[in-house]
Amino acid sequence: MELINKLQWRYATKAMNGEKVDQEKIDTILQAISLAPTSSGLQPFEVLVITNPKLKEQIRTVAWNQSVVTDCSHLLVFAAWDNYTEERINQVFDYTNEQRGGTNERWENYRKQLLSIYPNRDEEVNFDHAAKQAYIAFSHAITAAAFLELDSTPMEGFEPEKVDEILDLRKKGLRSCLMLPIGYRDTENDRLANAKKVRKPLKEMVTIID
Repeated sequence: MELINKLQWRYATKAMNGEKVDQEKIDTILQAISLAPTSSGLQPFEVLVITNPKLKEQIRTVAWNQSVVTDCSHLLVFAAWDNYTEERINQVFDYTNEQRGGTNERWENYRKQLLSIYPNRDEEVNFDHAAKQAYIAFSHAITAAAFLELDSTPMEGFEPEKVDEILDLRKKGLRSCLMLPIGYRDTENDRLANAKKVRKPLKEMVTIID
């Protein structure tokens, strides 16, 4: 029930007051992101945590001039792998083997299966797949922020190619796909701060199949 109450409290904040969030709380959100499930456990994305005011100003200019980009405490940019490569897949499998202290035939057969499929697909197909994994982790971040009573603003409203340029992401084999400003709501200047949360009735969304 506590989780539902926190999610009822959460909304897509449209104005933030610039107050700084304790680093410990940001670290908790980052841990939640890390613990999110991803396809084959590949975690094919990175998260950039931006607090630099000048950098946030630059990003705001390519994010429809949304004030939360500069008025948030921390701006999280989710950047997905631009492609799946043998090197990236092997790195994940090798690290897993190292952490688990060994390997097994089924696991290695699964590695071979992925290596026979992913690197041979179209680059755009692979980026789209990787970005979908980032979305899963993005949802974890939003929920974790709400649980900590921190405000956040899920954002697709920006020009990814220009954000990539500002953050020099393409050289790292990454492409931006989502942004999440985190901070505290500016109640007086946010038209949604006191608005009723509206969602479809569950009966219109959920179908029970016995």
